[in-house]
Amino acid sequence: MRRATLVVMVKEPRPGRVKTRLGRDIGMVAAAWWFRHQVMRLLRRIDDPRWRLVLAVSPDREGMASRVWPAHLPRVPQGAGDLGDRMGRLLRSLPPGPVCIIGADIPGIARGHIARAFAALGGHDAVIGPATDGGYWLIGLRRGAAVPARLFEGVRWSGAYARADTIRSLGASRVAVIDMLRDVDTQADLAVSHPAEIAVPSRAAR
Repeated sequence: MRRATLVVMVKEPRPGRVKTRLGRDIGMVAAAWWFRHQVMRLLRRIDDPRWRLVLAVSPDREGMASRVWPAHLPRVPQGAGDLGDRMGRLLRSLPPGPVCIIGADIPGIARGHIARAFAALGGHDAVIGPATDGGYWLIGLRRGAAVPARLFEGVRWSGAYARADTIRSLGASRVAVIDMLRDVDTQADLAVSHPAEIAVPSRAAR
């Protein structure tokens, strides 16, 4: 198997532009602060010689020039369109070999989860890491053949059907399902999921 690529999708951590649902609960400044520190911790935790780590950045121009993210990690622009458009382009344009894409707002991701995902691609065409809300924190393709033409077609994003719709769009592909994790969209998610070491600033501090 060719060398694997792990893509982390990140947005510039600007108040009002990232984690806005969380921001409605705890304030936009605190939500952006949480996202920035969550991403940095995640990148340190999952950087591993077993795979190539790449950042898919948004907005394109600002993200490619950003000083927020580690300079040693390669970056690619996410481009225009909805989440399916952007992930589809990544899966079709990256160098040959298996690719997994993850979101950056899942505190529970560890190297072991990523390793299991790539291992699953040894015997499957695709892999999904389900999230508790009906979506998913990871999608990967072995890419031994062309990426399915209808991948992500008709997916209802940000809802309870995103995972089921995505699996349906994969057609006859053999899909492995790995660990279920929780992403952070609301203050309730944050209370359950974020590591104790990350203290979100209080409203009084903002």
